[in-house]
Amino acid sequence: MTIAIKTKLSTMMFLEFFIWGAWFVTLGTYLFNNLKTNATDVGVAYLTQAIGAIVAPFIIGLIADRFFSAQKILGVLHLAGAALLWLMPTAGNFAGFYPYVLLYMIVYMPTLALVNSISFRQMADPGKEFPPIRVLGTLGWIIAGFAIGYMGWEKSGTLDLTFKTAAVASLMLGVFSFTLPDTPPLKKNTKTSVSEILGLDAIRLLKNKSYRTFFVASVAICIPLAFYYNFTNPFLNEVGMKGAAGKQAFGQVSELLFMALMPLFFSRLGVKKMLAIGMLAWVLRYVCFAYGNADANYWMLIAGIVLHGICYDFFFVTGQIYTDNLAGSQFKSAAQGFITLATYGVGMFIGFSISGPIVDKHKIGDVHQWTPIWLIPAAIAAVVLVLFLLGFRDQPAATEHNQASKGTSQNLHPEIS
Repeated sequence: MTIAIKTKLSTMMFLEFFIWGAWFVTLGTYLFNNLKTNATDVGVAYLTQAIGAIVAPFIIGLIADRFFSAQKILGVLHLAGAALLWLMPTAGNFAGFYPYVLLYMIVYMPTLALVNSISFRQMADPGKEFPPIRVLGTLGWIIAGFAIGYMGWEKSGTLDLTFKTAAVASLMLGVFSFTLPDTPPLKKNTKTSVSEILGLDAIRLLKNKSYRTFFVASVAICIPLAFYYNFTNPFLNEVGMKGAAGKQAFGQVSELLFMALMPLFFSRLGVKKMLAIGMLAWVLRYVCFAYGNADANYWMLIAGIVLHGICYDFFFVTGQIYTDNLAGSQFKSAAQGFITLATYGVGMFIGFSISGPIVDKHKIGDVHQWTPIWLIPAAIAAVVLVLFLLGFRDQPAATEHNQASKGTSQNLHPEIS
């Protein structure tokens, strides 16, 4: 891969995640302060991410993989996204805002898979070449957060500028996408089934008891995760943190740090301990938020943010590796699609649906009672952790792969356990 291609792919990744980080983190605060919505509406707005995640495989599987080059679809989607982002702050109420955010997430979520596909198709050794390029995406998210915090848009009530900033970046990426290396469809003139699109061919992995435990835990842990996405920024602003969006970017800095350290932890701890530590970090994060404040316990707010690196890397990244090892070469793509649909689709859908009403229930006048609010996702994460520890056995990858293979041969006979 040439330096020119690396530069283009890195720029693509930077803009892809700068766009998302520029408006998504502060969405809840914008809805509370600018549109005067309640927490239930905030949850409904964030729910569009889950809807987009469920729709995305169909856009990729039915269009990108069969008819058009990936870079062209990426360009069209981001050009459409730029228009939707620019129109979002023109809505004067939530009823007018919602159609824009729903349509936007439907066109944006497929681009997450497209940028990966475009990158992988240019690489001879993705294991070595992809991480340095993907890290530019996290850097883009970090810079977006730092910029919002530095500009003080949260405190000045000018968060409408976040959508316009994201719109300009989306326009840039939309135009830039047509200069990316050609990535033609791989399945042109072939039939694609719904089960293949959704990764349901990997459902046979659930015959493995440990993987079944991990799968259920993955879906369940996304319920408390939704609280973090929905309400962290409104919470931090409400308790008086200055430049909250910028402080939240330390979560992505932490993610980068722990990503670099993961090989060391993985070799020493193994899958079960890594996953368990990730879930425990979820519990600790919400406890920190529950009892943190902008005074003596300010450190707890920062700790809760920084724990994001452990929460994400130790659970989700470890889970992706565990899934990849267990699936075997035949079902790797299907398995990753299946777990992504289950977590960011089903799990987040449940979490976004219940978090808003819970936050609304703990509001007195114009003030939220944040301590009981954050203890609820902490308790959910703790229950998931205990059930996971009871049901998961840490086995060598080879052993689990053999069990998965046995499960594959039995998948037409569910009565066999």
